[in-house]
Amino acid sequence: MGRLAPRPLLLALLSLALCRGRVVRVPAGSLVRVVGTELVIPCNVSDYDGPSEQNFDWSFSASGSSFVELASTWEAGFPAQQYRERLQRGDILLRRTANDAVELHIKNVQHPDQGHYKCSTPSTDATMQGNYEDTVQVKVLPDALRVAASPQPSPGPSLREGEPFELRCSASTTSPLHTHLALQWEVRRGPARRSILSLTHEGRFRPGPGYEQRYRSGDVRLDTVGSDGYRLSVSRALSSDQGSYRCIVSEWIGEQGSWQEIQEKAVDVGTVVIQPTVLRAAVARNVSVAEGKDLGLACNITTDRADDVRPEVTWSFSRTPDSMLPGSRVLARLDRDSLVHSSPRVALSHMDARSYHLLVRDVSKENAGYYFCHVALWTPGHNRTWHKVAEAVSAPAAVTVTWLEPDYQVYLNASKAPEFSDDLTELECRIVDVKNPEASVRFTVSWYYRANRRSDDVVTSELLAVMNGDWTLKYGERSKQRAREGDFIFSKEHPNTFNFRIQRTTEEDRGNYYCVVSAWTKQRNNSWVKSKDVFSKPINIFWALEDSVLVVKARQPKPFFAAGNTFEMTCKVSSKNIKSPRYSVLITAEKPVGDLSSPNETKYIISLDQDSVVKLENWTDASRVDGVVLEKVQEDEFRYRMYQTQVSDAGLYRCVVTAWSPVRGSLWREAATSLSNPIEIDFQTSGPIFNASVHSDTPSVIRGDLIKLFCIITVEGAALDPDDMAFDVSWFAVHSFGLDKAPVLLSSLDRKGIVNTAQRDWKSSLSLERMSMLEFLLQVHGSEDQDFGNYYCSVTPWVKAPTGSWQKEAEIQSKPIFITVKMDVLNAFKYPLLIGIGLSAAIGLLSCLIGYCSSHWCCKKEVQETRRERRRLMSMEMD
Repeated sequence: MGRLAPRPLLLALLSLALCRGRVVRVPAGSLVRVVGTELVIPCNVSDYDGPSEQNFDWSFSASGSSFVELASTWEAGFPAQQYRERLQRGDILLRRTANDAVELHIKNVQHPDQGHYKCSTPSTDATMQGNYEDTVQVKVLPDALRVAASPQPSPGPSLREGEPFELRCSASTTSPLHTHLALQWEVRRGPARRSILSLTHEGRFRPGPGYEQRYRSGDVRLDTVGSDGYRLSVSRALSSDQGSYRCIVSEWIGEQGSWQEIQEKAVDVGTVVIQPTVLRAAVARNVSVAEGKDLGLACNITTDRADDVRPEVTWSFSRTPDSMLPGSRVLARLDRDSLVHSSPRVALSHMDARSYHLLVRDVSKENAGYYFCHVALWTPGHNRTWHKVAEAVSAPAAVTVTWLEPDYQVYLNASKAPEFSDDLTELECRIVDVKNPEASVRFTVSWYYRANRRSDDVVTSELLAVMNGDWTLKYGERSKQRAREGDFIFSKEHPNTFNFRIQRTTEEDRGNYYCVVSAWTKQRNNSWVKSKDVFSKPINIFWALEDSVLVVKARQPKPFFAAGNTFEMTCKVSSKNIKSPRYSVLITAEKPVGDLSSPNETKYIISLDQDSVVKLENWTDASRVDGVVLEKVQEDEFRYRMYQTQVSDAGLYRCVVTAWSPVRGSLWREAATSLSNPIEIDFQTSGPIFNASVHSDTPSVIRGDLIKLFCIITVEGAALDPDDMAFDVSWFAVHSFGLDKAPVLLSSLDRKGIVNTAQRDWKSSLSLERMSMLEFLLQVHGSEDQDFGNYYCSVTPWVKAPTGSWQKEAEIQSKPIFITVKMDVLNAFKYPLLIGIGLSAAIGLLSCLIGYCSSHWCCKKEVQETRRERRRLMSMEMD
């Protein structure tokens, strides 16, 4: 029980700490009102957490001791009998502003209403916490404020904009208490009211919205006149000053450091009417002027103002008759200080008091449009300020600029017409019958091409070149490339003549051509504007097209010959529809039908170009560099000779002739190409037949072994002396299981015994030697894995002819033999095994040595320490 005793006390203290007191508040101090005004006393409850709406009771006491029930928000029978009638009339009422706030309103306050008013809230709480009522004192003063309008010394109710005017009112009070007056001037224009200028109860001037600048400049002032007079002065009337003016006076009293407005009165002083200023601007409606002449326009002003006003005149120009649209441009302006601001070639002058003259010099088409005269009247204000009283814009003056355009004709003719392709074409475009020429006009030309019309096709014109007013020449897409190459030339050789030249006319150039001559007029800014185009009649460039014909006939003067003799062939050329042709000749050779050594192969031997320059093409026989000759016998005949013919020269020989036509300069154009009939070289011989085969005793070897390959040649047919035979032998290899890869040349031995061996990327080496007249040996030393594959030999026989010359026979090839290179397993693992055994033995010996050293030194230290410990124990036991 002793431990639980403090618990109720703690709960009570906690409950007291959580409770909040209620506070009723009314305005502090006292309230002062004037007889006949409305009294409003607010009352609210703070820190209220009860019902949704708080109830309020109001009581009144004249002396502050005993209170009489006045009004209640909760109980209808709460008010005393003497106040019920005023409550029913609405002179006394309660207006709730919030759940915890209410206002007491007493209309038309009288002297008996002076006293103490108490606001209280009924409480249903078990305990009283806070303040449940509050009292305020109300003082009622007699109405001692007098406000009246004073006689106005300014002009009548109607005045002009910019003229001054004054308005006056009087205000005074005889209140027994010390009060202050505040005054405000207000203007009403329709339903809107605006404050002009105020004098606060603290003696401060406060301009209304929109009147700050006019107040600072002194245009609007508020002065006192005498002891009770207040004057509003406006030095420059504006149109916005029109309206009905009121003088509003309020009376203020200071209570306990704060100010209270006790009453307010207003009086209508008068109505101000601002008459607008009459201003008109007039110009001529339609004006026509010739190009290059001067344009003069007068702006005449009409106004009813004769006082100190200054005009500002602005001349503007627009392409449309509406001056308010964007794009209008100011030409000249005369400001109110009579300073002229104008653009180049424009002048503005003051002719008399109401006339202003605009002068535009050297007019052009750009000056055609609408001109406006804008006039504004300004009146001076205080502190060197100006005020705009009126402005007007004249009706547009439509100005048209006439000019005499040049009159001329254009004539086009072909001074040089083509008859063939690549001929020169020259067109001449002339300006004739020029009328009304002026120095400010220049002529340019544009050239056009139009293809010949076919049936109902729609054909459009293509621009070839155009010349602008600044003499800039621009090419069209059709002529851009050829003009850069110098094939199209556009020129002006005379003042009124333009030329177009095609150096090399092609079939695509056939068609209609015409020129367009443009007249350009110089503007004031030194630019040029196109004013007129005149088209010429088209001229047709055409010539009949016939196919070029080129015929080549080859013949053999000596049809019978044997190997070692000279072969001769002549080619006769004839052409038609080719202009001034020159010929180039190419001699070709093809293997005869049935020769399978190199089927469908055409070999170029020697050529002769159109300038008679000879060139060896694919003639590769080094022993017969001078063995072929091609020469020009006549302009249309060529002869080919081949000396010391061999059996390998058998085949079909032709002449390939190309006809060339000259182009301007040193250029040639290919006109046609033709092929002659073939001339065959066929040797009827019963010589020996050669065969080649490959043999090897080691088709399968171990890596590193020697590979021997024999190329054996056999001869069938006629027997030959060994001294009359020679062979070119070449060895090839295909390093794959099949023959799907390209063969690789290994080594070669020519008939003179010279050996050539190809470079290899692995270690094995090659050697090639002749074992006998018909047997050749290829050896691969130190074979590698890469040396496997198919091997074969290629043999070219050479046979000595009776004439003593060597004849090259057809090349023969042996069948391939496959060589396999195997790996020696024992030798492959011998060195790794030896290395492994050696390393294992070394590691074992090292381990034994380390173990012996460790056991010797480490165990020795432990024994000594153990002995020392035993000695110590023995000595201790003895003690």
